[in-house]
Amino acid sequence: MDSTDLKILAILQEDASLPVAEIASRVNLSQTPCWRGIQKLEQVGVIQRTGAVLDPARIGMDLTVFVSVEARDHSPEWLATFSEAVAAMPQVMEIYGMAGETDYLLRVAVPNMAAFDDFYPNLIATVPLKNVTSQFAMERVKGSTAYPLPEPKPR
Repeated sequence: MDSTDLKILAILQEDASLPVAEIASRVNLSQTPCWRGIQKLEQVGVIQRTGAVLDPARIGMDLTVFVSVEARDHSPEWLATFSEAVAAMPQVMEIYGMAGETDYLLRVAVPNMAAFDDFYPNLIATVPLKNVTSQFAMERVKGSTAYPLPEPKPR
């Protein structure tokens, strides 16, 4: 990626709804090369998708829970069953495979504690688990979907 690609990505991470003409102007390109650059970034998988970033509280998803899972089994079959079942749960926003004592970390969004109480039995029924620990977020201090981008390399 060159410096223009990085500038385009920074702009799109901030506001992907901007017209191509505006993005092109900000990176000193005409519209067609800018559009081609965006298309290239999508084709190679740098841009995976675009969408709206919602405020969870304004849509009634007031409780964020981080769920640590220790696997009882580490077989490919267990992982496939676990991954498929958990990925299908709409409350699970992210799933991370971890190093250390926790095997998987889930970020779960639910409206309230009662909704988490409904969610939890479904989670533990997916596959046999060794241990599940839930931590409840008291407040979100920072929330971002924008990744820090590398500095462009000098030519």
